[in-house]
Amino acid sequence: MTDTDHLYGRTPDSLAALCGELGMPRFAARQIARWLYVRHVEDPLCMSDIAAVHRTALAARFRPALSAPIRVSESVDGTKKYLFRTQQGAFIESAYIPDGERATLCVSSQAGCRMGCRFCATGRQGLQHSLSTAEILNQIVSLPERDKLTNLVFMGMGEPLDNPDNVLRALEIITAPWGFGWSPTRVTLSTAGVVPQLRRFLDTTKVHLAVSLHNPFSEERAEIMPIEKAWPIAEAAAILRDYDFTHQRRVSFEYIVMQGLNDSPRHIRELCRLLDGIKCRINLIRFHKIPGSPYFSPDDAAMIRFRDTLTARGIQTTIRASRGEDIQAACGLLSTSEETRGEK
Repeated sequence: MTDTDHLYGRTPDSLAALCGELGMPRFAARQIARWLYVRHVEDPLCMSDIAAVHRTALAARFRPALSAPIRVSESVDGTKKYLFRTQQGAFIESAYIPDGERATLCVSSQAGCRMGCRFCATGRQGLQHSLSTAEILNQIVSLPERDKLTNLVFMGMGEPLDNPDNVLRALEIITAPWGFGWSPTRVTLSTAGVVPQLRRFLDTTKVHLAVSLHNPFSEERAEIMPIEKAWPIAEAAAILRDYDFTHQRRVSFEYIVMQGLNDSPRHIRELCRLLDGIKCRINLIRFHKIPGSPYFSPDDAAMIRFRDTLTARGIQTTIRASRGEDIQAACGLLSTSEETRGEK
């Protein structure tokens, strides 16, 4: 099932074309968009300022897209992991992370992933399918805590730039005045570095960018991130040097620290060389253990040394707080568990 089966996920231009096709006035496109994205009503029969004959025609043609999560796991630290079922019957997950006045939702863009990163549970699933725009937005609008959200991060299951059309359309709806009306500064997209789509993303949106780096040496990165063989991180870095990240928009590099694998002084030196000329920050992340993985996180002292050394070399570096480990909050673990349970 695609976005053509739903009203939800369409832009005003698409809605205007639909109105023309159905003999509706073009201004009805804005009315429909307001019902969908401001009032979060997708049933055409409830759109009271649209003529009854047109409401009936829309209801007969389009299926509901929005659906509630089917399961939730809650951590002692307040993190919640929601499991959704897609229209094709796959499972995806979203993590709700409250932190004081801030409440972040980690959004998925695909069911599974074809990037094959060795440290990622989602990568072990392979790609089942890319999410439609409606399935991406459903994770936000069907969330019980929807009205508490302050930030969105596209860091859930899947590679967002491997599903560029639907992800960019979702970002447009999230940030447009006729849509959710969010400031782009409240949204971050994370990519492993799909170079052919990187400029398109940077040119068509104003949301923040996070690049999954994890090793600055090409051969070593390719061992844990096969994407490096197709699109070297050096190519992504070269593109980023062409953009200004000194004002509202920022770029960060995500770096999962794995003991003995990517945490040596030579890795620090190469990180500084690779990122030279890019105004950025590095987020150090403790490795969340996944079943069967040979990787381990360094202890706190080693993480602090790594951070302080990078900071002393002029790169703003932070250690991301680990959340939800008791509910397997790392991407892909809950959906993998559900898939496995369904096979028994």
